[in-house]
Amino acid sequence: MNTKNYQNINVGVDTGKFQLDIYIRPLDIYFTVSNDEKGINEAVKKIKKHKPERIIIEATGRLEMPFIMACAKANLPFVIANPVHIKRFSGAIGQRAKTDKLDAQLIAHYGEAIKPRLSALKPDTMQLMSDLVSRRNQLLVMQTMEKNRLQILPKNLTMTIKPILTAFKNQIEKIENKIVELIESALIIKIEIPYFKV
Repeated sequence: MNTKNYQNINVGVDTGKFQLDIYIRPLDIYFTVSNDEKGINEAVKKIKKHKPERIIIEATGRLEMPFIMACAKANLPFVIANPVHIKRFSGAIGQRAKTDKLDAQLIAHYGEAIKPRLSALKPDTMQLMSDLVSRRNQLLVMQTMEKNRLQILPKNLTMTIKPILTAFKNQIEKIENKIVELIESALIIKIEIPYFKV
């Protein structure tokens, strides 16, 4: 692969609750992975082989964070993109994405055309983000367990579970709000040095 291609590879990532849809432009490579540790590790390995100029992922406030942290740890150049900017770009080029694959293609095209500045996670922020995401996952597991119990317990015992579910919901929301605050404040800094690591 020549240097020109090396510098012009943009990866679009469409984030879903359960999967990541990934498109590598201009190589026309599309694949999906599960949005969990195993899938994210697989995606990072595949993407790293192509030495992208940038990986663009929309900010949702929570679903993208494990993937972004994996990119940061792997020294991959990533952009946490404002969904409004991508939507405006979509309107400007007359594309109304209707599928996850088209969304991923659109995000990669946005990266290539607009060249948004790279983002980075400061080490202390990255640790805090990692802890918050881990805690959120723990709470979600416990919340699911209680919801399952709610289905099988007699009705007269459901009142012992509902306050616990409310507490879980409130704690999860607090953590998600903290993640959003981090994204909006200390998370995003400009990187001046181009990415040339293997």
